[in-house]
Amino acid sequence: MIIGDRREEVIENIRTAAEGEAFYNKVEVSDPVLTEEECAAIVRRYLDSRGSVSFKTKSFAARRAANLLSRGLNAETEILGMEKLKAVSGGALITSNHFSPIENTVIRYLALKQGKRRLHVVSQVTNLAMPGVIGFLMNYADIIPISADLHYLQREFVSILSDLMKKKEYVLIYPEQEMWFNYRKPRPPKIGAYHYAAKLGTPVISCFVEMVDGEKKEKGREEFYKVRYVLHILDVLTPDPEKSVRENSRLMCARDYELKKTAYERAYGKPLTYDFEDSDIAGWVGHGNEA
Repeated sequence: MIIGDRREEVIENIRTAAEGEAFYNKVEVSDPVLTEEECAAIVRRYLDSRGSVSFKTKSFAARRAANLLSRGLNAETEILGMEKLKAVSGGALITSNHFSPIENTVIRYLALKQGKRRLHVVSQVTNLAMPGVIGFLMNYADIIPISADLHYLQREFVSILSDLMKKKEYVLIYPEQEMWFNYRKPRPPKIGAYHYAAKLGTPVISCFVEMVDGEKKEKGREEFYKVRYVLHILDVLTPDPEKSVRENSRLMCARDYELKKTAYERAYGKPLTYDFEDSDIAGWVGHGNEA
């Protein structure tokens, strides 16, 4: 999970993956690498401790910090399409493009504006192994780990989502799976998020975050301009009770990608292709354009 260093290396990994249509490849160079046993231990610790007083106390502190951070970081963020959320009276899954360790604050900001005290975020289990303050937030700021353990995905994970939907909570899931730093283009989504929505009979709020380059450089980084966000709420996708989980999953997945593709093309004024250009990375000065 990149915060500042080795960005050029990450961008080159994005270029290679995009042009090879390896849309779910990990491109970060500093993420923790865990064994299956270590992943299983983190998930087990989460399941065993999430109901404890200590966990709830830390979660309260982490949630307050995340909410304050979300308000501060999104002072200039625009949200378009709020009226579409009138169709959502209960819980919902939210899908969005995944391009930054802090872009979930945009969706948290939306949840706060909707009167929600919290936003639950589904995250790769490796992120819970991050050290320091980031690690604390990843473990306690309403993060739900996801792993390759089928038993966990089919049982405990579904149960957690079901409970949250009954409580009318919002849950953010990234169908693109891996974070690609400041990558503007929506990638074809994996079907998991829509499978859970179909299985639970819950709506999906389709979102796309547009990134707009600012005029000021990042502090200490001449190769990057600051970026502000425009959150587009595209539609609310609802499973058809007359269709099977499999049918609904495929239809919702395809529709969500089409919505995000159209949003990208409208926002940036060009057709979506995966030929790499320097401008695909928001804020980046790019090769041959050094200031």
